[in-house]
Amino acid sequence: MITRVDRPEFIQRWKREIAHNSYAPLNRGDVEDLLSNCLEHLLGELACPDRAGEARNAGVELLPLHRDNPMVLPGTLKLLAAELPVLLPEVPPDRIVAALGHLAAGFAESLRTGAVERNSGRDLRARTQALFNAPNVGIAVASTAGVVEETNAALRRMFRLSETALTGASVLDLADDRWRPELTGALGDLADGAGEEVSLDTRYTAADGTHVWTRLTATLVRDGLDRPDHLVLHYEDITDRHMLQEQFRRQAVQDPLTGLANRAQLESCLDAALTTVYPGRRVGLCLFDLDGFKAVNDSLGHGIGDRMLREVGRRMQSLAATESAVVARTGGDEFAVVIPDSYDAAHVIDLVERMLRELTQPMWIGAHELTASASVGIVEREVLGTDTGSLLRDADITLFRAKRDGRALWVLFDAERNAVAHENFRLSAALPSALEKHELFVEYDPVADVETGEVLAVLANVRWDHDEFGELPSSRFLGLAEETGLITRLGGWTLEQAGAHAARWVRELGEHAPLLGLTLSARHCRDPELVRGVREALESTGLPAESLVLCLPEPALFDYQGDPVDTVEIFAEMGIRLFVHEFGSDYTRVDRLKDLPLAGVLIDGPHIEGMADPDGPEPISEYLVRSAVGAAQLMDLPVLATGVTTAEQAHRLGEIGVRLIQGPHVSDRVSAMEVAELVGGAR
Repeated sequence: MITRVDRPEFIQRWKREIAHNSYAPLNRGDVEDLLSNCLEHLLGELACPDRAGEARNAGVELLPLHRDNPMVLPGTLKLLAAELPVLLPEVPPDRIVAALGHLAAGFAESLRTGAVERNSGRDLRARTQALFNAPNVGIAVASTAGVVEETNAALRRMFRLSETALTGASVLDLADDRWRPELTGALGDLADGAGEEVSLDTRYTAADGTHVWTRLTATLVRDGLDRPDHLVLHYEDITDRHMLQEQFRRQAVQDPLTGLANRAQLESCLDAALTTVYPGRRVGLCLFDLDGFKAVNDSLGHGIGDRMLREVGRRMQSLAATESAVVARTGGDEFAVVIPDSYDAAHVIDLVERMLRELTQPMWIGAHELTASASVGIVEREVLGTDTGSLLRDADITLFRAKRDGRALWVLFDAERNAVAHENFRLSAALPSALEKHELFVEYDPVADVETGEVLAVLANVRWDHDEFGELPSSRFLGLAEETGLITRLGGWTLEQAGAHAARWVRELGEHAPLLGLTLSARHCRDPELVRGVREALESTGLPAESLVLCLPEPALFDYQGDPVDTVEIFAEMGIRLFVHEFGSDYTRVDRLKDLPLAGVLIDGPHIEGMADPDGPEPISEYLVRSAVGAAQLMDLPVLATGVTTAEQAHRLGEIGVRLIQGPHVSDRVSAMEVAELVGGAR
């Protein structure tokens, strides 16, 4: 660090700066040697802060240059204060300020000692006059009792006070109440001679209400008998630096859009609320998710959406303040409310209901009158035995239940129901990686002719070999895939896997190969890439289109205007056979099915089970099954009934017109290899 300073050139600039003030009888060589010694002392302290006396020695060395005219010091301080931060950028500014303070203190002490020897009656003001002309450092001389005796212009500008207002005032008046106890103790130690110097940050509120933050370095000056005599105080204005730090701190804990706490601050609040400060303490956590907020952004723009979020946050904060609760925006259109010392669930629910009512009140955003509603998950429990992570997790799961059950309502945490929801959460999170780790596999349910028993087709059934939960049926996770949007990817994977199996059956069994049946969900049917995905799967696997049967849910056959979707015609033109399931779910659509290129109807559910009663079919079940089969026969569509368990049930279904059956009565579920054996062995 020290080698970066060009000493000879710097010494020349220093000498020119003070030449017009120095009248000491020293030749040019002596002046340069003396300044060189001063510089060595000063750089020594800047290089090693532990050598606090080095800069003081520099001040002592400086005195012979101008013993009778101490105005040499302002020129020195001006030069050093301006150039050292540039020459030594790696040295913190506060360390440079402290070193200059030490230099000034050493100069003043040496000046006083010499003056005492020559004239014990010299006035303190005259002895320390050199301290007051530093342009960027506020300096004050005070008695050991903290009474200000003299100030420089920089100090007066800094605190926006006149010399009259400062002279005779207490140093404590330059700090706000909160900082006075620490300042009192620090100055008291100096006055007692217990220390030589202290540094601390203080804040002062000016008359116009603005804050002035300063780094104060106070140095004790002793007399010729080494007794505490007076204090020299250096003030560095650090307001800009402090405000920048405060801005960074706010950004770290504050949501920039609403000004509310962010998720990091939320977790800090929860940590504090979960401290067991007294037995039986309780805490409440509520997660709010605005209903339909995406529609606001999509239709009115993000600017209106942002203003709406700010208004929602303001309303929630207004009500939360009455309960000493904290509101945070955790992301997007989600908010959280922490209620420390919640007492009981009823207290939390009351606050949530008041917030929901407030959100439904109209709000004017620009020219738009908007209202908001929210789904809310509530957790309220005793602090003992819980932690931030489990509290947030349970609130997330409870919010999920609230959103699933409807809108504009709250749901209170229930341990048993949340255990199921938590398991669902884990399965949803693990499903994408299950595809990548090959934990999923396809098995098949054979479909037979009800009269001959011949296996004509197989229905693909996806299974999951889960590390923890064992082998899971498709009914355990397909609904989760539908909710999370993974069903499209899962459906594409199933088509690829099952298509490869079916293509091998065609190659091995020829015309006796069973048809491959795949059931598509409503969400998968709405995928704009569905047709391309099916076409690519057929091309990549080599499966003929006429060997594929797609079972489509009845609602997915029509668009929102009630017109048939183009997908049906495209698949039919490709040669794919189309079956419809959820048949009869809306009788207004049944009549329109006759105009679609369908190959059959699939019926399932509890009414098929009602046909298996040994004492005879359950009357309502028989009526509904007959109605569905009759409607299909009128459209000349064969009916496939799934879940058939007994021969009697199969016989009854055959009597009323069912042509195809699937279930344990036909065969247990089989692997792809067993399909070939099952069909080949029956030939």
